[in-house]
Amino acid sequence: MAMVGLFWIAEGDVYVGAKPSGLAPGVRLTPEGVTGLGHRQTGLWLWDDVRALTVENVPVKSLKRHVGMVVDMALTVGLGGGDEAPSMTVRLETADEGGERELTAYAAAAAGYSQREYDLSRALLARLIEGAATLLTTLSAMAAWGRAHEGGTPRREVRERLLTEWLQS
Repeated sequence: MAMVGLFWIAEGDVYVGAKPSGLAPGVRLTPEGVTGLGHRQTGLWLWDDVRALTVENVPVKSLKRHVGMVVDMALTVGLGGGDEAPSMTVRLETADEGGERELTAYAAAAAGYSQREYDLSRALLARLIEGAATLLTTLSAMAAWGRAHEGGTPRREVRERLLTEWLQS
């Protein structure tokens, strides 16, 4: 399993954010649709009904964020603060009556994502709703990489190259 951009790829499964366990919130992308996992967000939204798929509140690396993390770490370690993982909001716009859904996923990159990985990941999410052929080709390429890849998360340059390749698949 490995993180590539905003995605966590474990064997053939593709998640937005970290792969959840237990009742933790998460979002899985399947050939059928977007699956909400965890407490109070369980559901399946079919790709035919998804009009937009975006991610908000994504921790993006910056000097300000780095300084904030150092301060948070000092407070957490020094004062016994909490250890809550950063979360992201996955927003689905659907054709049904509800129209819009907000799902939560934990960020896989505790220190934040690079701006380029974030931008490429957003473009890839937008690509997934272009149509069935694009969706299946892209998700298949991501899942195939996950099944073939062993070891941890690749270096930033490799992650960015993979995202670019998947955008062109």
